[in-house]
Amino acid sequence: MATTHGHVPARRPRRTDARLNRERLIATAQEVFAESGPEASLNEVARRAGVGPGTLYRHFPNRAALLTAVLKGRIETLCELAATLSSSEPADDALTQWLRAFLVHARLNQGLAGALMVEESVALGLDCHKLVLDAAAGLLAQAQRRGTARADLTADDLIQLVVGIALSTARSQDAQQPDRLLALVLDATYGTPLQNE
Repeated sequence: MATTHGHVPARRPRRTDARLNRERLIATAQEVFAESGPEASLNEVARRAGVGPGTLYRHFPNRAALLTAVLKGRIETLCELAATLSSSEPADDALTQWLRAFLVHARLNQGLAGALMVEESVALGLDCHKLVLDAAAGLLAQAQRRGTARADLTADDLIQLVVGIALSTARSQDAQQPDRLLALVLDATYGTPLQNE
């Protein structure tokens, strides 16, 4: 008669191994893509994750699927940061800190986002722009309710400005330029709206 003491269902370890393999592949892909760009070797990702190429392709049937998983993980982290800051920091500080983090994200992930076709990312269940926009909108609304952020500013305005900084400074030799430009955006965010003539 079989005993249940110390018994683990046979399928559970396989599911656990598969989940751990998937997490390890995503974490490794983040490192490899950061080093070599979105066209980095998928075999190198598998090798550094300690799995065979077959395991990688079982989890991620193509490059777009792996890129999407990496980008989704980074965006989820960014959105979690927005929620944490929203509940733990004054409204202006929360928005400022999050925009700084978003600038780092936008500069780091230009290649990943550009490598994904819009149709592919949507088909794989990832709407990057909406997730980021929602996070920004919540933080901006808090600052606007306090009366410190300009009422005429939209979350989309802020996102476009920060993405613009990331794109325009991608090849800049001045490492401080992105932060200086963001400081100008922040000054405008908390400044007085321009009066229409």
